[in-house]
Amino acid sequence: MQALHDVAAPAKLNLFLHVTGRRADGYHLLQSAFMLLDWHDTLHFERRPGGKLSREDLGPPLPEDDLTLRAARALQQASGSREGAHIRVLKRLPAEAGLGGGSSDAASCLLALNRLWNLRLPLSSLEKIGLSLGADVPFFLRGRNAWVEGIGERITPVQLPAARFVVVKPRRGLATKDIFQHPALKRDSDGATIAGFAADPYGFGHNDLEPVARQICLEVDEVLQWLGSQGLQARMTGSGSAVFALLPPGKSLAPAPADWVIQVCGNMEVHPLWGWAPSDDSVDG
Repeated sequence: MQALHDVAAPAKLNLFLHVTGRRADGYHLLQSAFMLLDWHDTLHFERRPGGKLSREDLGPPLPEDDLTLRAARALQQASGSREGAHIRVLKRLPAEAGLGGGSSDAASCLLALNRLWNLRLPLSSLEKIGLSLGADVPFFLRGRNAWVEGIGERITPVQLPAARFVVVKPRRGLATKDIFQHPALKRDSDGATIAGFAADPYGFGHNDLEPVARQICLEVDEVLQWLGSQGLQARMTGSGSAVFALLPPGKSLAPAPADWVIQVCGNMEVHPLWGWAPSDDSVDG
């Protein structure tokens, strides 16, 4: 195997996001439900000898040392592999949106190179590498919609009904650290239960980060009001600035500012790369 083409890296939505506390090391404790979307970046991988890693941007330019290259380098170091790769990235998911695009790229990179380099690392090993890259990476590696707790490492699969959503990303993005460092952030939400969420998965809870985001980025407020004016129940995903709403069948949308990214998409039951990494009990030895 010398190449893997058209490798998907899907977006996610946080259907709700509660901040329930803060650890002594500063990490915030969260509860959330993560849902996979059929909106994705596309990556292509070519095997190269000698351990050299390189990246080519097929769409909007990425930072020089993005999460894709960092994931490849981390996999090399963890496995001791001397293989290399040239990675081409077609970026469709907007950055600083709360859609998990960078983390999803990293997860798909780990899964693809684990296969391309014939490493056969089990999922648990990839998750340890992934968590060092970002709190959302293990979710994408697991590959199923999930109830997520802790700092992102406690993941319980959940079933979600098929639905369509509109996702709107205003021109301005938001940096996650700016939200979590803000003194006005609510950090003491009561704990929720999976049973409570399952009773109303698309109406449950709220996003504790949204009030702060609306203060920092007025465009988040504009998107929320635009969707609300059309009778849609909207909320921000993750740390923003993207906002989403459940889209009833046949619903059309009013004209929006030209510099907003608007995507209508559906949810997915499993990640396109689900099963690419062996489970621990399927690994020889």
